[in-house]
Amino acid sequence: MGAFTKGGDTLALEAAAAARSAFHAVEKLRAHGSQGRGLSAGALDVLVRLGAAGEAGEAGEAGEPGLTVGELARAGGVSPRNATGLVDTLEREGLARRSPDPNDRRAVLVTATPEGLAWLEEFRVPTERAMAAVFRGFSPEEMAQLRHLCLRLVENQQQIEQYLGAVADGPGPDVS
Repeated sequence: MGAFTKGGDTLALEAAAAARSAFHAVEKLRAHGSQGRGLSAGALDVLVRLGAAGEAGEAGEAGEPGLTVGELARAGGVSPRNATGLVDTLEREGLARRSPDPNDRRAVLVTATPEGLAWLEEFRVPTERAMAAVFRGFSPEEMAQLRHLCLRLVENQQQIEQYLGAVADGPGPDVS
């Protein structure tokens, strides 16, 4: 990395490489634990959200059981189009289902199926064991600090993305 930075400070690049390596290590365990179902991290995130909403008896914005694709998109920080694709995947796997929103005929509500809830329950125990093994030797304080630092990375990236979007849009034509 020293050659890349021409002798400059490499600490930020090394930290980024370490974060990327850590992500890949955790992702390998997640993929292994998905029992060959091939669920992406995004699809798993949606299924977890649907499972949590179902267990808590939560209703979506419309007051009905289930969550809209828009709610799933906002909660996951993805586009509605991406959320739709993730729901499509879960529906094909029999883990989620769509039903008409009785309060808005343009919308659908998404819920985890009984098979989806059972899959989550089966996935939970090996995931807890794997995460305990990955974080072996970390104190609770270190794990909290790591969580905080990772979330700060995400926040910084989102701010940069917003700035770059604003710069790309520009101030518009000068009409003075």
